[in-house]
Amino acid sequence: MRRTAGLLAVCGLLAGCLGQTRSGDQARNADAREITLTIVANAVSGGKNARGAGWLQNWVIPRFTELQKAKGVTATVRFEQNGAGDEDYRTKVALDLKTGGGGDVVEIDGIWLGEFAQAGQIKPLDEVVGDVDWDGWEQIPDAVQGLGEFDGKRYGVPMGTDGRVLFFNKKLFAQAGLPVEWQPRSWQDVLDAGAKLKGLPGVTPIQLNAGTAMGEATTMQGVLPALVGAGRPIYENGKWQGDSTQLKDVLELYRKVYGGGLGDPVLQQEAKGRDRSFQLFSENRIGILLESDYFWRSVVEPRNGVARMADRDTAVGWALIPARQAGAGVGGQDFVSMSGGGVRVINPNTRYPKQAWEFLQFLNSAEAVKESLAGTAQLTQRQDVNDEVLEGDPMLTFVSERVLPITRYRPGLADYPKVSAALQQATADVVAGRSPDEAAGAYRAALVKAVGEGNVG
Repeated sequence: MRRTAGLLAVCGLLAGCLGQTRSGDQARNADAREITLTIVANAVSGGKNARGAGWLQNWVIPRFTELQKAKGVTATVRFEQNGAGDEDYRTKVALDLKTGGGGDVVEIDGIWLGEFAQAGQIKPLDEVVGDVDWDGWEQIPDAVQGLGEFDGKRYGVPMGTDGRVLFFNKKLFAQAGLPVEWQPRSWQDVLDAGAKLKGLPGVTPIQLNAGTAMGEATTMQGVLPALVGAGRPIYENGKWQGDSTQLKDVLELYRKVYGGGLGDPVLQQEAKGRDRSFQLFSENRIGILLESDYFWRSVVEPRNGVARMADRDTAVGWALIPARQAGAGVGGQDFVSMSGGGVRVINPNTRYPKQAWEFLQFLNSAEAVKESLAGTAQLTQRQDVNDEVLEGDPMLTFVSERVLPITRYRPGLADYPKVSAALQQATADVVAGRSPDEAAGAYRAALVKAVGEGNVG
């Protein structure tokens, strides 16, 4: 709800602007003929995530209000806009939920889900609203639904996602005598391709993000895909992965790339190294790069990309990320990926759980999701929408059809940023010349310090 600073203070004293509701009473106000719902998002007209803000304000709210009116319900839907940095927004949402306030439907980054769940600030969807049977679930791949799940329970509905692949420069591949329709089936296949690309003057064969300057890009576009390719996620069964065989395998891969002259170690230390790698790829000076579909649609996009490639559609290839070897990935997978994205959750203290669930279903309906794209080609959470809007884009279709069914997500836990930083440092150590065993040992020590010995497996 829109609140002044004074009202916000009062709300805290009264234990929440949503009123003195009884969390767990799923049928409360189920037959109300007048309702008020608030959606909270980190989006603001004319600013951050402006397209999403416009969609909510100009299409979602009027349309949902009309649909409720046709049912004899007078609905008032408010949009609480925010244009804050991600961490500031996260803090605000956490405070609202902790004090029993906040909106009825709240948009959060999927990486925060577990943290909020463990703190009791959000609850499983069926505990909040009761029956969550919905035909929309059939259109959201199981792997994508995982973005809204924690400890085997469903907390919300994914808002959208992305997928990571290996991009490669077909022109450089042709010059090196490599196939321009390329699909490696092991890490060794990637290294072998890199060895051939090494013969091209002025070309960095492989860009595998490493080091601390790259930040989370090192973790999401490097370590985590490799870890699941080695057969074990960073967090499972309540434990963070320590200096395991799988982690050492990943660090050995980094050693082969950077110790073997297949990657540029200096680039990993630059403050804007990731942006620089984008520019180098667009200039035909990097052969293979692990990135999300963002690279295709926003970086090398021929008209508006930040590192435009006029010949993107013919010069850029893509392939699934292989496991260490066939069948060695998590779940026995041959290929792997990592994804991110947002989730919409329902505030456990909403006055109108039934109506909030109706609103959440509407937000994620095929009609609404398609409208949110505003004519752009981008992956959504819904397969039926993807089938329609990605029809003319073979790369995004590939991600939708081949990557999303096999992808994994980061653990949405409060300790994750500290674990991620330790992983980044481990890769930096290897790039700087330390052995994988030494780097793994230092990583374990940092991990124990960050999360406690009992939480390391």
